[in-house]
Amino acid sequence: MYNFKKIAVVPPAKDFIDIILSKTQRKTPTVIHKHYKISRIRQFYMRKVKYTQQNFHDRLSQIIQEFPKLDDVHPFYADLMNILYDKDHYKLALGQLNTARHLVDNVAKDYVRLLKFGDSLYRCKQLKRAALGRMATIMKRQSQNLQYLEEVRQHLARLPSIDPYTRTIIICGFPNVGKSSFINKITRADVEVQPYAFTTKALYVGHTDYKYLRWQVIDTPGILDHPLEDRNVIEMQAVTALAHLRAAVLYVMDLSEQCDHSLADQVRLFESIRPLFANKPLLVVLNKSDIVKLEELAPDKRSALAPLEADGVPLLEMSTVSGSGVAEVKQEACERLLAYRVEMKVKTKKVEGVLNRLHVATPAPCDDRARPPCIPESVLQRRQEAAVRGTKRKLERDVEEEMGDDYILDLKKNYDLPDEYKYDIIPEIWEGHNIADYIDPDILQKLAELEAEELVREEAGAYEVPKIDMDETLREVRQLAKQIRDKKIIMSQERDVLKNSTKPVVPRTAPARARGRSMSRLRSDMEQLGVDMSHTEDAHFTKTRGKARSLSQPSTKRRRVDSRETSRSLSRPPRDEMGVKDLAMKKKLKKVAHKAISKKVGKKGLKGEADRFIGNKMPKHLFAGKRGIGKTDRR
Repeated sequence: MYNFKKIAVVPPAKDFIDIILSKTQRKTPTVIHKHYKISRIRQFYMRKVKYTQQNFHDRLSQIIQEFPKLDDVHPFYADLMNILYDKDHYKLALGQLNTARHLVDNVAKDYVRLLKFGDSLYRCKQLKRAALGRMATIMKRQSQNLQYLEEVRQHLARLPSIDPYTRTIIICGFPNVGKSSFINKITRADVEVQPYAFTTKALYVGHTDYKYLRWQVIDTPGILDHPLEDRNVIEMQAVTALAHLRAAVLYVMDLSEQCDHSLADQVRLFESIRPLFANKPLLVVLNKSDIVKLEELAPDKRSALAPLEADGVPLLEMSTVSGSGVAEVKQEACERLLAYRVEMKVKTKKVEGVLNRLHVATPAPCDDRARPPCIPESVLQRRQEAAVRGTKRKLERDVEEEMGDDYILDLKKNYDLPDEYKYDIIPEIWEGHNIADYIDPDILQKLAELEAEELVREEAGAYEVPKIDMDETLREVRQLAKQIRDKKIIMSQERDVLKNSTKPVVPRTAPARARGRSMSRLRSDMEQLGVDMSHTEDAHFTKTRGKARSLSQPSTKRRRVDSRETSRSLSRPPRDEMGVKDLAMKKKLKKVAHKAISKKVGKKGLKGEADRFIGNKMPKHLFAGKRGIGKTDRR
């Protein structure tokens, strides 16, 4: 087997050169500095020449090695490639590429030798340019060969994968006799079928199964009856397949003569290509039996088949339209090919090696003494009992059928244990402990005693609740408690609604009026709950002031602070006024703080205390310009 689909694409000459030179540019150093010694400059250009040569060499070697060598592949593939692509042209193209590879190697070797004596940067550079230019010129001359090999590669990739060594059935005959219809019937191949000649222009391969083996079925293009040298490429493909594959051959004939060829012409073609069938299983298949059967043929047409019958060639009838006889033809072809392959393998030396390793021992008797087989007495006794009973051992299924609905499956009756142990409860293990060890065996009896005692207590009226006559006060208390519980539930629900709502939350520092709180509402709510609020008429509910604020502070200042800091809690002064006794001290502290921050911030060029900007750690504009010796870390 040769996998032609794995051959890499062969680029055109121009693309080939561009790929190699681009790779050289990318993979080798590109800058020479003025302080380099001449030895380093020589190495620089020698490296470029060697790298280019190595890339050319590797790519050409890959092309030459991936294309199949006609002397190494199976003769079937060798002849097929000779028909399709012309063997001489194919070998010449690969030979030209091989020559180009050697020329590239020699060019590189010569110019590397010259570069060793280069005495200036200019001379070394010109030698490098000349070397790469000559390599490119050599590859340009291979343009036609590369183009031809790419066409061959594309065609090879489209060839069917034919295994020359596996079980194969070849179908051949005149065009339009039903070869493609037959392969479509017995395999999953989808070969085009049309009512005109030369529909099949190439080899088609299908696969089928017989006796759990894989079979390869090849549909060949039609062969016309004329000399071998006059046949075209399409016909030669069929001839090649017939000549080189060890396979069963089905020669298909059209009994109805609808293929525009008489039976005599079809027999004449069979005789002309019969040498190709030497040492191969051969079947003649008479197709289109749904139109004309063999026994219905006229005597003159039947006489045309007489030479085939005289030679002992088997004739099988079938119809690909109705499907009759298709399976028989396939079976007969497979059986004949299997027998043929076995016969061929027996003739080879491999079979002798296998037979030498196989040895069937047949012991010879050493004396006349009879040595009967040793059968245990229990087995003999059981056999005798069975013979006396005359029936088989009763199975569980028989017992089930006898008992019907009363049958209960008993898995323990066949346990190999004494009868007193068979039905013991299997212990249940939980965390390494047997649960049965922790269960009181008399628990059911104790439970029954408890239930009886409880029944006696219930009958005696131990659990009856005495009825209490509720007076007016108790009834009011219960009603008030129910109202309080209902109100708590409603408040909880309102709180949940407010919590999940999208309305802005009113801050706690907002006045009570904004939150809907007032003295009248408080009194009404408490009175609804049953609290007597009549003695609170003269009470004054006022907001307490913060303890930390000095009462001696002027009212104007308090008002200013309050108006500015409305969102801050009134119980605390601002941070910048904490511990500050007067306004003058506050201004002085602000100046000190500003100086401290500017000293810390100014060094780093920050805008303020909260500036977290991190600049570019390697700004290019600071490093641009001339560099000193050894400063080549930035290119």
